[in-house]
Amino acid sequence: MNLELIGLIAAGFTTGSFLPQVYQTFKIQSTESLSTTMLIIYLIGALLWLIYGYITNSIAIIISSGLTSLLQLVLLYGKIRFTKKEKF
Repeated sequence: MNLELIGLIAAGFTTGSFLPQVYQTFKIQSTESLSTTMLIIYLIGALLWLIYGYITNSIAIIISSGLTSLLQLVLLYGKIRFTKKEKF
């Protein structure tokens, strides 16, 4: 089996693991249980993986890190939006 294909499949599962959290966050419009620090640290890590993927020309890493970074930004947006709503 092609190593790049294994990487793409792994990227799909790893990145897809964030979709239920994004869905749940916007469904209940609450981010009380999400750690802002964890989201920021994970985002930094994903962005560094994205840079690494670009430098090494690894499509699997570029796709997974790009999508994971996007999902982390969506969760951070939700954290900011819904935290303001919860305070009032």
